Amino acid sequence: MSRPHVYVTRRIPDAGLRLLEAVCEVRVNPEDRPLSRAELLAAVAQADGVIGLLTDRIDAEFFEAAQRLKGYANYAVGFDNIDVAEATRRRIPVSNTPDVLTLATAELAWALLFAVARRVVETDAAMRSGAWSGWGPLQFIGLDVTGKTLGLFGAGRIGLAMARMAQGFAMPILYCNRSPNPAMEELGARRVSFEELLAASDFISIHSPLTPQTRHVFDHAAFSRMKRTAVLVNTARGPVIKEDDLVAALREGLIAGAGLDVYEFEPRMAEGLAACANAVLLPHVGSATHSARNGMAELAAQNLLAMLRGDRPPTILNPDVLDR
Repeated sequence: MSRPHVYVTRRIPDAGLRLLEAVCEVRVNPEDRPLSRAELLAAVAQADGVIGLLTDRIDAEFFEAAQRLKGYANYAVGFDNIDVAEATRRRIPVSNTPDVLTLATAELAWALLFAVARRVVETDAAMRSGAWSGWGPLQFIGLDVTGKTLGLFGAGRIGLAMARMAQGFAMPILYCNRSPNPAMEELGARRVSFEELLAASDFISIHSPLTPQTRHVFDHAAFSRMKRTAVLVNTARGPVIKEDDLVAALREGLIAGAGLDVYEFEPRMAEGLAACANAVLLPHVGSATHSARNGMAELAAQNLLAMLRGDRPPTILNPDVLDR
């Protein structure tokens, strides 16, 4: 019996590839870059299963090119790159990789929060350049964290993990979410409107998915309603922030600073953002720990192998295709 053919659109950790190679013929994009659209469509033409990344658009055109496809596994927790409705219409299961990157991403959000609050990048540069001439009482004064109000936009797994970590800093917690999260309430967090979240938070951390409702929700009007001493952190999806408006807000002092790991038009940043000394800018490394990336690879592989067997994947996004 022939082994199923699997295509991986960009190399993932060996922990996942080993699972696939045990039972499948596996081809991997040999270059460490996203495939062009034409390259992607050509590469999946003979694939029974595909593991792809957020940079791959999985839509009707993709499914037309992959006529043998029995399943698609996203190497990411987010899935705004997938037309899930189209996959369901074609009865193709699709999956993501939640849970395994929760702690890594929450920890990075905290790293960004502290880096902005205590001006870590700016002061590191002063030391490296030799510009620091010795201690002074008015130098590099930053923001307090302990006891300040943390606002969470989104209360899923990562937002909840960040809230739990906030307990160690005695921070009152507000959260804005479509529905109440009892686990948040158990921590003493209070669900509020978006307007109250903006007005009352000293730090706001974004943990929402990208939807038509959340796209550009953080715009100039939102920044105008935040405290001038507030810091915005985003480790979720770039387009939740209207990036040009963020640059203006940072320049105008509408908010004190921002820490970003994701961008509206990755890998490009909005013009002027790199020049903002009150922004800390990271290259989408929220899940970049050994355990998280290996866990993502293993879960993506397990999902795809289940699809190829006709079984229910652990984290399927469209279970209806199996229930019909």
